[in-house]
Amino acid sequence: MSTTRGATRHSFSPVSIGRLAAWLTAATAAFSLLAPGSASAAPPAELKLDYAYYSPESLVIKRNGWLEQALAPQHTTVKWVLSLGSNRALEYLNSGAIDIGSTAGLAAVLAKANGNPIRAVYVFSRPEWTALVVRKDSPIRTLADLKGKKIAATKGTDPFLFTLRALHTAGLSREDVEIVNLQHPDGRTALANGQVDAWAGLDPHMAAAQIDDGAKLLYRNVDFNTWGLLDAREDFIRDHPETLAQVLTVYEKARRWIAAHPDETAQIVAEESKLSLPVAKLQLSRNDFSQPQPGTQQLTALKAAAPILVQEQLVRPGTDLNKVIDALIDSTVAQPVIAANGK
Repeated sequence: MSTTRGATRHSFSPVSIGRLAAWLTAATAAFSLLAPGSASAAPPAELKLDYAYYSPESLVIKRNGWLEQALAPQHTTVKWVLSLGSNRALEYLNSGAIDIGSTAGLAAVLAKANGNPIRAVYVFSRPEWTALVVRKDSPIRTLADLKGKKIAATKGTDPFLFTLRALHTAGLSREDVEIVNLQHPDGRTALANGQVDAWAGLDPHMAAAQIDDGAKLLYRNVDFNTWGLLDAREDFIRDHPETLAQVLTVYEKARRWIAAHPDETAQIVAEESKLSLPVAKLQLSRNDFSQPQPGTQQLTALKAAAPILVQEQLVRPGTDLNKVIDALIDSTVAQPVIAANGK
């Protein structure tokens, strides 16, 4: 009797088994849609990214239409937005006006520390793109001579942060000078017109000031130039990993093309930035394109540079900048792309 009762209690009719199977199938399908990374994400209808005169790859890619060609099969349109400096690129990233932007490393750290939802996924160059510049007839000879002087600099960019670090080496701070906040090309003009005593330059405008205006580089320090990073919004990284990998594949194509075609690259940079060919060649001579993989080098360099952000009170008190930098540098996206395309 107990056997019969047990069998009756636990048996299922063919109809109930069919219903259960149908429910499980539906539940599995629903879960697969919700589970992150369980299926390929739909490509975006539009990709928004910047191009910048300080990022030769972006100019080469835009000129040749390579990204439009790569994304055409998935019907993703490409919208290019000009960034005149890291500050603009970071503003566009923070607002969602672009998905991917070109910035200097320390500027990206400052932005992320203050809430910008970005990660650095690629290194577009190792540049010496900034220095402190004075007019050819300037009496200023040393950093100490800048005390009480006007310096043009674009706040929130590598040249601005470079200036603060340079001043500290001479025992000076932001309070010892007057920093005039001007976008990079306007800073060059202000220097040439005598409206400021020095300028925190940025290539290609800095190269143009040297060649066309006879300007002099007062202070150079390649170690104070932080890496050129390609940053992506975290939501874009999460939602469109395949498209991001396609973008980096095109950047890799451009990086290798630049190495093989220096003269053509200089011509593109000159035409896009509306500067002379000698200026473009000088700019390119100060860029190293051989290290595209973000990782230990950038972590080390940025952690060495980060104290200036605390010393100059540019971040909230108590901010753990090492933690911010660890969260910024993302080596996982570029690694398989670089490996697949060959360094």
